Amino acid sequence: MTIMRFTWIYTTWPDPASAEAAAGALVEAELCACANILPGMTSVYRWQGEIETAQECVMILKTTETRAPALRDRIMALHPYDTPCILALPVEAAASAPDFLAWIAEQTAVRT
Repeated sequence: MTIMRFTWIYTTWPDPASAEAAAGALVEAELCACANILPGMTSVYRWQGEIETAQECVMILKTTETRAPALRDRIMALHPYDTPCILALPVEAAASAPDFLAWIAEQTAVRT
């Protein structure tokens, strides 16, 4: 019996419009069950030797461990940044809502 594992993808985008367009494409492709877009974030970081400050928005995507690599690749293809923030975080299934995890699995199932 294969145990299904789930992944939370954290990524940042330059603005809500680009995040929303990407989210629609990712959900449509069934690479993630849903996307949460949180606008209004300020990022402070070092880039090419300089301290930068930028307004960005966070996008959180819910998927399965098996779909996460394809989701990452598609984010990279859609993202306007040369080096986008994409972090895959494992979900603790035992502490999560079983029905919600089942919904993620159904929404991201590979269809033949």
